Order: sequence, then structure tokens, then C-alpha cells
Amino acid sequence: MKNPPPPLTGFLLERTSKLMKKQAQRVLKQADAGVTVDQWVILQELAHENGLSQYALAERTMKDPPTVTRIIDLLCEKKLLERRADARDRRRFRIFLTRAGRRKYEQVYPLIRAFRESAFKGLSANERKTLTEFMQRIQENLKT
Repeated sequence: MKNPPPPLTGFLLERTSKLMKKQAQRVLKQADAGVTVDQWVILQELAHENGLSQYALAERTMKDPPTVTRIIDLLCEKKLLERRADARDRRRFRIFLTRAGRRKYEQVYPLIRAFRESAFKGLSANERKTLTEFMQRIQENLKT
């Protein structure tokens, strides 16, 4: 077959997602950022809303709860996060950025922002907006 068919859209989305993660990991490693992409995602969620439960973090990051627990454990060991008992339910914990965690977020955010800008280079603001709307619509379709 001389000209193979173009990849199916779903496959293309998956490949793009994996490549984004792989390249973001490369950027973090080259910068000696001290966190992985998966750890960054947790820091980012808490920077936007500190004090989330482990369950909420799992839902927001689309990771399974045991994986999120392991990531939180590692970030607690690095003194970037801390667990606090939930005031309403002492059996549950809320997760908070420490001062060091906030500093790490502020250190890594520019790296991630520059990486994302390079990934979307050549797309106009309107194209980015449209892409975002399409991706959100696809996510909503997949939730039902």
C-alpha cells in the first residue's frame, strides 16, 4: 500500500496526548524540576484549589485512586504536600500544598507554559479556542 490511510481521529488524539506527556516529561527532566508530569498535574490542581480530597484529585486528573495515593505519598515525602484530616470526616484527608509545594509550582509553571506554547505554535487564538471547545465536547460525550 503506497499511501496508507490517515490515522483515525481517536487514535490521533491518543497519540497526541501521549506525545504531549512524553515531551513535557523531557522538559521537566532537562530542567531538573524535581517532579514528574504526573506529580505536576497534582500540584497544578492544588494550586488552583488547595485542600481537595484524594478522591477529588483522582477525578480531576482522571487517574485511579491508588495511583493518586502513590503520587501524593511521593509529594509528601518531598515536603511539597501535606495531608490534613477532613474537619467534617476524620476518616478522610484533604491535601494541601506546603510553602515548598507552592514554590515548586511557581518554579515549574513557566516551564510548562513555555512547553505548551511551543506545542500550539502556529495555531491562532481562535483555532486554540475551537480546539478547546471540541476537546471539551468530546470529553462530555465520553462521560455519558
